[in-house]
Amino acid sequence: MGVESRRRRPGPVAVAAAAAAARRGGRRRRRGGRNMAAAAPTTETAGQKDRPERSAEARQRQPMGGGNGRAGGACAVLSAGSGRRGRERREETGDMFRCRVAAAAAAGGLVRALRPLSPAQRGRAAAGNLLQRWNVPIKLQMSRQVASSGVPGGKGDSSVFVLIVGLSTLGAGAYVYRTLKENKERFTSRVTTITTRSQEKELSPSDTDAASQGTAAPGARPEVPSHVPFLLIGGGTAAFAAARSIRARDPGARVLIVSEDPALPYMRPPLSKELWFSDDPNVTETLRFKQWNGKERSIYFQPPSFYVPVRDLPFVENGGVAVLCGKKVVHMDVRGNIVKLSDGTQISYDKCLIATGGSPRNLPAIERAGKDVQQRLTLFRKIEDFKSLEKISREVKSITIIGGGFLGSELACALGRRARTRGLEVIQLFPENGNMGKVLPEYLSNWTTEKVRREGVNVMPNAVVKSVSVCGNRLMIKLKDGRKVETDHIVAAVGLEPNVELAKSAGLEVDSDFGGFRVNAELQARSNIWVAGDAACFYDIKLGRRRVEHHDHAVVSGRLAGENMTGAAKPYWHQSMFWSDLGPNVGYEAIGLVDSSLPTVGVFAKATAKDTPKSATEQSGTGIRSESETEAEASEVHISPSFSPMPQVPKQGEDYGKGVIFYLRDKVVVGIVLWNIFNRMPIARKIIKDGEEHDDLNEVAKLFNIHEE
Repeated sequence: MGVESRRRRPGPVAVAAAAAAARRGGRRRRRGGRNMAAAAPTTETAGQKDRPERSAEARQRQPMGGGNGRAGGACAVLSAGSGRRGRERREETGDMFRCRVAAAAAAGGLVRALRPLSPAQRGRAAAGNLLQRWNVPIKLQMSRQVASSGVPGGKGDSSVFVLIVGLSTLGAGAYVYRTLKENKERFTSRVTTITTRSQEKELSPSDTDAASQGTAAPGARPEVPSHVPFLLIGGGTAAFAAARSIRARDPGARVLIVSEDPALPYMRPPLSKELWFSDDPNVTETLRFKQWNGKERSIYFQPPSFYVPVRDLPFVENGGVAVLCGKKVVHMDVRGNIVKLSDGTQISYDKCLIATGGSPRNLPAIERAGKDVQQRLTLFRKIEDFKSLEKISREVKSITIIGGGFLGSELACALGRRARTRGLEVIQLFPENGNMGKVLPEYLSNWTTEKVRREGVNVMPNAVVKSVSVCGNRLMIKLKDGRKVETDHIVAAVGLEPNVELAKSAGLEVDSDFGGFRVNAELQARSNIWVAGDAACFYDIKLGRRRVEHHDHAVVSGRLAGENMTGAAKPYWHQSMFWSDLGPNVGYEAIGLVDSSLPTVGVFAKATAKDTPKSATEQSGTGIRSESETEAEASEVHISPSFSPMPQVPKQGEDYGKGVIFYLRDKVVVGIVLWNIFNRMPIARKIIKDGEEHDDLNEVAKLFNIHEE
């Protein structure tokens, strides 16, 4: 402030001058009809209490003598709030003035100075009035002023007012806290009561009876939850593996599978293998089959009791897995984390897996044909396709399978078995030179073709379909080389097209070379979206970008995606395997890049009774061999140099009992086929992962115990 302010006690002369001034003011007020007789003592006290402090500079300028009333000495203040009439005036007008009376100490002159009060001074006056209203003793009022610190109008002059406001605020805060706490307790109690009543109501016999009769009770839960933490699009192998993985890492997780298929998740390989060799006449209803080892099992991964009803998923205590069957996701909003179903239902999610798989391809020649041809066509993929084809095989005389790959060759062998017992004609035609001509080396493909023919199938290699039409009651297939084939029904097994319809609405990238959603090493397409199974185009650190359409890949990629959806952040390094069985006596397993256009080296040996798919399932205990192989990998592969015969290409017509076929690229093994050798896939996976050159592949073949009797 520059000069420190300080208070002084008024001297006797100042007091007398103030009293005289008050008396003269009183006489003037009495002449105007105002009685202020009792105001002198109060004014004096108020003047002592509320007198403004003067700076040292002002006191130095004050004259010490003189007879006029302009040489200031002591001050007496008439409080605008003293007296009843003064208080009424202040309340009506809102203005407050202070009258400063200065009298010279020597002459006893009186000077009255009128000036408006500042906001701080009005606050001080109001505080003084408040004390007077409460009848606070004058001693305490004066002690408050003496105890105040700071310049007039400063914070110190309003300490009592600030204290009162602070206490009031503290009390209000305490009241609000207590009220909110009580309200929270009442709210919690109310919610608990409602939940308990709801659970009791759900478990009541009347509701159980209503549910069994298919009638919804009043206030029933919605059939489809509006939000789920984990949403899996697709109901195949990859989706089920992901759901199981999510639940393994988060036992309380709530997982919803939205499947276009009307059936619960099931395994597809038996549809073209074991189910066709069942002796049960009701196999299409039970969908149970005997594995090659004689053990019986269902095609479904889990019974219906394993799953939670869809409408109960948000409410079950420990979470679970629910399957919404027969519904298709048609639109995906990745920004809003919302999907839209074919019936208009919307579901929001926290994390999502796309496991939409693929759809069977069709031939352009068949697509150009009319509806009559389409009605006699089966695109084999689902349970309904198996049921339909099994029924058709009992009713027609001829079935033609177009395609020489895994599915086509397996179906040909399966239907060929019925060809001998029921007189059914089975024809298989494909553009390659032999069965599995795109996978197996030529000599092994030719052997496989002869094996299929021995099963009763009329195999027609180098056959390219030109057109298909209806001729009478039969179908006429014209080939490009002029040949014609008459048949009653066609099964197209010419590959798979990944289902990527959601890419457009979701803004996800589709690989132009391999198809499918492009994902990173952790199978992510977006921060909270993963892709697994046939629809995923992933980067293989050893073999480059790939897309795989096999059961084992669906299992492992789905499991890894589920782990990453729960925070594992693990890369996909797995080399998936696949297998194919041409009946119970011939089968093979493969891993890596198995392309017949690559150089190959085959090492074969004489087979024993143990070298069959049937024996393999007896050892592993399951016909789904990837369930036993999983992600296993040999910890170490040691190849010791020793004398052994050099690998030789088998001669035409030779019976290939068992063997190992190595696929090479730049002298490095990139793919392996184990022919009638089972339960050795971890070793093959390790060899491909190491990526080393091998001078003697015959020694490498010994790692698979190929020469064991």
